[in-house]
Amino acid sequence: MKTIDLTPLYRNSIGFDRFASLLDNAFRAESAAAGYPPYNIESLEDNKYAITLAVAGFTQEELNINVERGVLTIRGEKAKAEDRNYLYQGIANRTFERKFNLADYIEVTGADLENGLLTIKLLKVIPEAMKPRSIAINGGTSSSASIEHKEEVVA
Repeated sequence: MKTIDLTPLYRNSIGFDRFASLLDNAFRAESAAAGYPPYNIESLEDNKYAITLAVAGFTQEELNINVERGVLTIRGEKAKAEDRNYLYQGIANRTFERKFNLADYIEVTGADLENGLLTIKLLKVIPEAMKPRSIAINGGTSSSASIEHKEEVVA
């Protein structure tokens, strides 16, 4: 089963159309990506994440990181070595493209290339309006606003 019918979700939900396309793209992308380059996704702290890709042999100039409409795209294009005559070439030297769908409010804060590992740092920035807040409860009666009962004098 490669497709999921989300029609019941649309009957009583608003704004989940992106969710359906994310699921559909995830099923298609897994077979197309063929696992190169390998990567890790880790949670560093509550709102900090990192994606690490093994890009051995690539230089900074051969890598391109782009974010557009909630999709993080990493491309690597290796320059062709014309002057080399390989008897056997086991080190992957091919062009690649990896895409990651980012949730709302996830921002890419930086990238580092060290020892053949490309690490992309992500931060979830929650707007003030979305953060939980405490609501003060006002008392219904207070000592200064109490109602006094007066006795009627009968003459």
